[in-house]
Amino acid sequence: MSISSELLELLRCPACVREGEDAGHLELVKDVWLVCQDCGRKYPIRDDIPVMLIEEGDRWRNAPVDSLPETPPEPVV
Repeated sequence: MSISSELLELLRCPACVREGEDAGHLELVKDVWLVCQDCGRKYPIRDDIPVMLIEEGDRWRNAPVDSLPETPPEPVV
């Protein structure tokens, strides 16, 4: 199951949404990543649930989109 287009329209990057109503648009990549078009943070989707924690997005921020794994790894605890 993938993120529905309706949900994708509603979701915003939690780090960027503070900037304004139109900030933080996300793009679905590889069906398991949400990539912020403004800041480049990358949020994994685990078990069909977007993990929208800024710390999680920061973890992948500098990773090139094409190098993101097909299956997001489990979170570091």
